[in-house]
Amino acid sequence: MKLQFKHIPIRFGLVIGVLGSLLFFLGLIFIVPILISLIYSDGMWDAFLYSGLISTAVGGVLWWLFKPEEEVHMREAFLIVGLTWLVISIIGALPFWIGGVLVSFADAVFESMSGFSTTGATVFGGVRQDGIINAKLVDLPESILFWRSLTHWLGGMGIIVLTIAILPLLGIGGMQLFQAETTGPTADKLTPRVQETAKILWLVYTGLTALLFLLLWVHPSMNWFEALNHAFSTLATGGFSTKDESIAFFDSVYIEVVLTIFMFLAGVSFALHFRLFRGEIGRFFENRELRFYTYIVGLSTLAISGFLYFHNDFSLFDSIRHASFQVVSIITTTGFGSNNYELWPFFAEFIILALFFAGGCAGSTAGGIKMIRWIILLKNNLREINMIVHPKAIMPIRVGNIIIDPTIQRSILSFFVFYMLMILFGAMLLTLTGEDVVSALTASMSCLGNIGPAFGVYGPTENYAIMNDIGKWVMVFQMMIGRLELFTILVIFSPSFWKQ
Repeated sequence: MKLQFKHIPIRFGLVIGVLGSLLFFLGLIFIVPILISLIYSDGMWDAFLYSGLISTAVGGVLWWLFKPEEEVHMREAFLIVGLTWLVISIIGALPFWIGGVLVSFADAVFESMSGFSTTGATVFGGVRQDGIINAKLVDLPESILFWRSLTHWLGGMGIIVLTIAILPLLGIGGMQLFQAETTGPTADKLTPRVQETAKILWLVYTGLTALLFLLLWVHPSMNWFEALNHAFSTLATGGFSTKDESIAFFDSVYIEVVLTIFMFLAGVSFALHFRLFRGEIGRFFENRELRFYTYIVGLSTLAISGFLYFHNDFSLFDSIRHASFQVVSIITTTGFGSNNYELWPFFAEFIILALFFAGGCAGSTAGGIKMIRWIILLKNNLREINMIVHPKAIMPIRVGNIIIDPTIQRSILSFFVFYMLMILFGAMLLTLTGEDVVSALTASMSCLGNIGPAFGVYGPTENYAIMNDIGKWVMVFQMMIGRLELFTILVIFSPSFWKQ
């Protein structure tokens, strides 16, 4: 994809000023885990206090020195978003490191980026290559468990989208920042003002989270703390759990059904949820991307259920139960586990692996390639076949009644190529650190798609502690560019981006 920018000098002072305001806001959020730490008396309040002071102090000074008073241009928006996600992951790692729950700073940043990017890959509960044993989740302080889930929830809808909704100062140039952070081929602007759009998206997001929290809390196997953590992780499609065995620990059909429904909903565009709440029922159910997403979930569940029933010792009910949960968990890139899919028949494993490439709907909190891109890619391939037979025919690509603009088609094709190249690039670097091919390839796929579990060494019952520190930094990069859908980060490395 050829990117063109107006040759206007990048105002680095403006970039630093906006970044400072975002860091100041992030620092204030540390008040919440401090309160959790004081409630449970887990002794971690000072780690969060120091982290919050560092973030607010640095952010406040940067904002005061470079107070943004001009409109943000698109190049500056890309730079702000990229730097923000890198810096907040470093700040988010401080409680793990200062609190001593993770000795390695690489592990702390990995866990933080995994949280904010809603990947859900963890280093807790494993042994590092240097022999250091990371604590299990069951042994972690409650405030640390809460912070992991909170990073999911904040990163799910987006730190910048949240800030745009709250801080009026980012109303200037807010649309550029909104477009640079939101997922999908285009940003769905619900109102003329981007600040109002951000507020609506966060209102829907918060409402669904609150509803899920209540539905989980009523079940006797979950207390309010566990219900809140899993509600955060589910709506963000993140997958961090308070239990080392993930959802399998609770062994509850009720919890799995509720989470399956809400994971599925989290994989649907939140703009579409808003239209449903507003009474536009027809527009909701007629959405082509939602239909395609539902078909893929249904067919995958049906196929895996059949193989589990006929080739494993599962009953028909358990076959449907585990198949539906894992299909929705993987396609929405949540990564919760109710059963070890590496013990399933090979064909069922293959379907799970194929779903690594799927992703949810554009505008959702899910990662991956996204359903709308697959629809357009498939329609483009069918058109190319028809064009061979009818070379002079004019065959525009339509999704419903909408004709897809050729520039969007080219963007999607470029995205797909770059996505595959980045998987191979990440896997190649992991193999250079000594990883086997299956583990390296699926770990790269998982981190780029913000899924969490992979295959091999990093399967659904394992963790990423054993990965070499160099490999962890590579995966941190994979998780970040996957969350920001490649181009927001890759464009910064383009020579045309820096031309003045």
